[in-house]
Amino acid sequence: MSKSCCDSKSNELEQVAAKQSRVLWVVLFINLAMFFVEGISGFMSKSLSLMADSLDMLGDAFVYGISLYVIGRSIKWNARVSMIKGLVMATFGVGVLANAIQKFLTPGIPIAETMGIVGTLALVANFICAALLLKHRNDDLNMRSTWLCSRNDVIANLGVLGAAGAVALTSSKYPDLIVGIAIAVLVLKSAFHVLKESLRTLNEKGKVV
Repeated sequence: MSKSCCDSKSNELEQVAAKQSRVLWVVLFINLAMFFVEGISGFMSKSLSLMADSLDMLGDAFVYGISLYVIGRSIKWNARVSMIKGLVMATFGVGVLANAIQKFLTPGIPIAETMGIVGTLALVANFICAALLLKHRNDDLNMRSTWLCSRNDVIANLGVLGAAGAVALTSSKYPDLIVGIAIAVLVLKSAFHVLKESLRTLNEKGKVV
């Protein structure tokens, strides 16, 4: 009876891991594709918010790749990898803030039309990712931090669209800069949350790294 229960539980865990893996592969490829689309478009249109979101996409793709590696591993492994995710997110956030300072000192207005079109495409892509990850957000710390990344992207895309409209109305670069900085702050806030949860989990398990 005990062996039967253990086998049943093992099969159940394997099925969950397989479902997580399929979802993560899909969102990884979506984020990689959108990194190139937003990155090139942001550079060509001189939009900080698009470039910030593209870097966030690249960071998320990296996060999803790491998440695939730890599926089915121990809680300690999940916590350690989540710490790496938090550090990656923080690095991209700081990078965007540094780019914002440079943009403040450089003349030029981003192309609102490009921001709007690409921002809409990115919103659709990230909404799909968030919807796919939603049902797995409470599976474990790994999937929770992964879902947070996707949720942040949806919020960031809405900000990009708002910035596009404001740039078109005001013919000013500042709405774009403000949204770009806001995206960076959102990423840094989430990074802090992920790091905090990871350290708490490791402390509870008696293994701080």
